[in-house]
Amino acid sequence: MQIDPVVLFFLLGLAAGLAKSDLKLPSALYDTLSVFLLLAIGIKGGLALAKQPIMDVLPQAMLVLLMGAIIPLLLYPLLRIRLSQVDAASIAAHYGSTSVVTFAVCVAYLSRLNISYESQTTLFLVLLEMPALVVGVILSRLKGSAAGAAKQAGHGWGKLLHEVLLGKSVVLLIGGLLIGLIAGPQGIQPLDRMYLDLFKPVLTLFLLEMGLVVAGKFGILRQHGALVLAIGVGVPLALSWIGIGFGLMMGLSPGGVVLLATLAASASYIAAPAAMRMAVPQANPALSLGAALGVTFPFNLLVGIPVYHQFTMLFF
Repeated sequence: MQIDPVVLFFLLGLAAGLAKSDLKLPSALYDTLSVFLLLAIGIKGGLALAKQPIMDVLPQAMLVLLMGAIIPLLLYPLLRIRLSQVDAASIAAHYGSTSVVTFAVCVAYLSRLNISYESQTTLFLVLLEMPALVVGVILSRLKGSAAGAAKQAGHGWGKLLHEVLLGKSVVLLIGGLLIGLIAGPQGIQPLDRMYLDLFKPVLTLFLLEMGLVVAGKFGILRQHGALVLAIGVGVPLALSWIGIGFGLMMGLSPGGVVLLATLAASASYIAAPAAMRMAVPQANPALSLGAALGVTFPFNLLVGIPVYHQFTMLFF
């Protein structure tokens, strides 16, 4: 099977990083690319949502929120077999949340194959950022942690919700969604060459940098070995079936189910680490980032998305 060119850029960055090359994108450019991709994804979803009644999407949105809460609840007891309470809760939150870049690569994959998908999947991406992080914090404080919970109640929970709801990724995704929804296809036309036509070229530069970042996490894999590898590969394969199940319940098209399966199988390495570092500082970030960014992210790009596509086609 032909590899998507955007994935080849990721492999270039990964190879350069492992070879200790001095290749590096300026940090300001990396931040700019992140802002562009988040806005572009939101605008794409908003343009498509403008074509359908919002009330038709509401039942699906509620199911997506439910899925986001269920995933960490299912993962937590399994992770507790080998991990401490705080580490199990933190990793469960990472995998209950989502990866915007993995979503973008899946969109590019479906576009290359001319497979259509529902516009509301961008809304699903935004919604899935939130419930798992809140559930993860609750799970981290379940046993014998009343004092800790009381200490961080009030302004602590307020800070967490502020971090989740007003974090850069959520603000840009929701903002782009609203811009596309309000402006509509005609209003956004003067900007479509930038935000629509340049989406994939910009994604290639971002994935080049992500390859370099992942190469820097390989030390974590050597340190924690088989456990991180098992979580990083086994968890997304299992979670993809939850996404497929919810997608079938919602009546999504094959492309929509593939996207939801990919969202369920992805893990956050931006919003979740920031929220968990603030709310659950005792958790070891090397474990969660090693699994989410060091293993799951490249696994999904290279193997996972086509596999989730094949899983989905068993039902169509």
